[in-house]
Amino acid sequence: MYYSDDQLCYTFLMKKRIIYFLFSIFLFVAFIVFSYMVSTDVFNQFDFNTTVRIQNNVPKKFDFYFSILSLIGNIETYIFLLAVIIIIRRQLRGLLTLIIFAGVHIIELVGKALLYHPGPPFMFFRYNLDFIFPSTYVKPGYSYPSGHSLRVSFIGVFLLYLILKNKKISFLMKSLLSLIVILFTTAMVFSRVSLGEHWLTDVIGGVLLGASGAFFAISLIVLQI
Repeated sequence: MYYSDDQLCYTFLMKKRIIYFLFSIFLFVAFIVFSYMVSTDVFNQFDFNTTVRIQNNVPKKFDFYFSILSLIGNIETYIFLLAVIIIIRRQLRGLLTLIIFAGVHIIELVGKALLYHPGPPFMFFRYNLDFIFPSTYVKPGYSYPSGHSLRVSFIGVFLLYLILKNKKISFLMKSLLSLIVILFTTAMVFSRVSLGEHWLTDVIGGVLLGASGAFFAISLIVLQI
């Protein structure tokens, strides 16, 4: 049977869509399993020891820069960034990404409301900026999972996909932009523990949930890229 180039291309993209979707499911299941383990308090000593070790080895002069990252990582910033991406791409279906972004935040709020996991005590808190966004005043419950880590991993995975799939930029530029995204994401999640705003388990849970949501969003838009 003969298949046209369009049919072959469509079949290939559908296979990729399935792969992204399955990877999203895998990460979400990993998030559920990890969340259960966190609920059993098996990581409590690990969280405490990791926070102490990181804060003992990160000079306080870096707190200002990590605090800026903390400010940037609020939900207001990322909603604005996603809206800009959608407008630039001029695809109404890009609103699916924004809807999924909101969906993973609902899961985050449910987790913080139901899973008893208090955040680091105040003695660990090292955020040192006077300004905070309104969303900071909202306290939905406990500490797990980290919203900042969720957002930066969601946007990071999504941006990496768009960068690597862009045929208009050179390999060197793709590598440079990808490195910037990876370094920013790493610095953001590290700052959560360094500033004493979250335990490492909160960060891991947020990354798993955010990456899962991003791959799910990609699986829905892959045919439009």
